Amino acid sequence: MGEAPVHTLDDGTTLPAVGLGTYPLDDAAAEEAVAGALGLGYRLVDTALNYGNETGTGRGIARSGVEREDVRVTTKVPGRHHGYEETLASFEESRARLGLDYVDLYLIHWPLPRLDKYVETWKAMIRLREDGLVRSIGVSNFTAAHLERLERETGVLPSVNQIELHPLLPQEELRAVHAAKGIVTESWSPLARGREVLEDPSIAAVAADHGVSPGQVVLRWHTQIGAVPIPKSADPGRQRENLDLFGFELTEQELTTITSGRRRRFGGDPDSHEEF
Repeated sequence: MGEAPVHTLDDGTTLPAVGLGTYPLDDAAAEEAVAGALGLGYRLVDTALNYGNETGTGRGIARSGVEREDVRVTTKVPGRHHGYEETLASFEESRARLGLDYVDLYLIHWPLPRLDKYVETWKAMIRLREDGLVRSIGVSNFTAAHLERLERETGVLPSVNQIELHPLLPQEELRAVHAAKGIVTESWSPLARGREVLEDPSIAAVAADHGVSPGQVVLRWHTQIGAVPIPKSADPGRQRENLDLFGFELTEQELTTITSGRRRRFGGDPDSHEEF
């Protein structure tokens, strides 16, 4: 396997170029998946309070034997806990379930603009970082307008925005905003919903040319456009494959080919989606 690069966030901390997603694993499955993935070399693990597997994720980290400071652990505050004091309390719940002294990356899971509490939530996250309980703070599913409001009202930009990103939803405009503001893009659902992308003939042809799988081609596309994919897999063979992305390089033409199909969003619209 080629050496995986690392992103340096705007706060000086680092983020591996690929991570392990844990949705929708339960505690038992998450423990196995996380322990196994860390054993294979993963160093970024993504969970959320709403996934219901923070306990299992924490057990997997402990069981892996990997030094705590070498692992980047991400979790997220849910919609029902938006607000300043609510966010501080929610974080303590998450930290206790994970069994950790600190969390590496804490995200607002969805903006829920109708609630209009994400700025207060963000202020609490700034406090958690100042108190040393969180190393880096970010958001998930935020639009450019949401990001600009955080900057305008608090002076602090997220280090990361985790968004739905895959060949059917390349998010060029939002990625350009991130690049201009020094925000690292993370990709959830990086392989879309599987078959539609992985059985695409043009992607299969690129994979055949490089002697890799279609999934590896799509994940390599993410890393080459500067995004951090967090594919979910509980299968050790697939985990290994998903991490083995840095021994080949896609050409500019291949990168263009991968996103030449139709556009489709599978998840919620950040301006209206509500998840509590």
